[in-house]
Amino acid sequence: MTTQSHTHSSAIIAEHVSKHFSLKHTHSMKEAFIGWTKGKKLRTDFTALNDLSFTVEEGESVALLGYNGSGKSTMLKILAGVMPPDEGRVLTRGRVAGLIEVGAGFHPDLTGRENVYLNAAILGMQEKEIDAVFEEIVDFAEIREFLDQEVKYYSSGMFMRLAFSVAIHVELDILLVDEILSVGDAPFRKKCRLKFEEMIAANKTMIVVSHDMELVQELCGRGIVIKRGKKLFDGPVDQAIEFLGSEAYATAE
Repeated sequence: MTTQSHTHSSAIIAEHVSKHFSLKHTHSMKEAFIGWTKGKKLRTDFTALNDLSFTVEEGESVALLGYNGSGKSTMLKILAGVMPPDEGRVLTRGRVAGLIEVGAGFHPDLTGRENVYLNAAILGMQEKEIDAVFEEIVDFAEIREFLDQEVKYYSSGMFMRLAFSVAIHVELDILLVDEILSVGDAPFRKKCRLKFEEMIAANKTMIVVSHDMELVQELCGRGIVIKRGKKLFDGPVDQAIEFLGSEAYATAE
């Protein structure tokens, strides 16, 4: 479980974090029984994170890099408190907001307006805090004319813009970002980048997962490279990107 720490100037401390999953190979009792009678393996256990440790200082912006299946998103979910580690621990200081599963707290039968208040409350804001940024959220999302319509009638783009806007207007200390800039058109993505830069200037701590290396270089000063849940490199972001494309990464076990 993610716990709060108020020691030193570190915003995030991950200590020896491991996470294991078990994948079922059958989808029904019948399939499982037939597989069992034939001696087939019914599940595969795998380790998504393997003794992963790192520290992020307050105000630091760090990219978590690795190819698909390396464990990046699992690590973000543990940092966000969405899932606990099986071994090790994570300490965070302050309010954490995760742009991981955008809109996970949205209810389809509520209006855009109602969902802003619901989702911001889920992210830890008081009603008066939400009131103070409500107009900014709506303007940023560009959905004012649909604000009092139920979100089940929104296009996927409108839904994502509103959910994204709520998350980045929350009063937070640590922002976790997972491949979120694939939402919206080019002008909206540019607006999001500027918002991220504003957060960095305000000394917010950020962990970014993205396959967009240009964005990573723009937002982050440091990169942590992982493969099969193990940390292989931790250093300046340019060197981290270079390592990710190197033979050393490709051949690492």
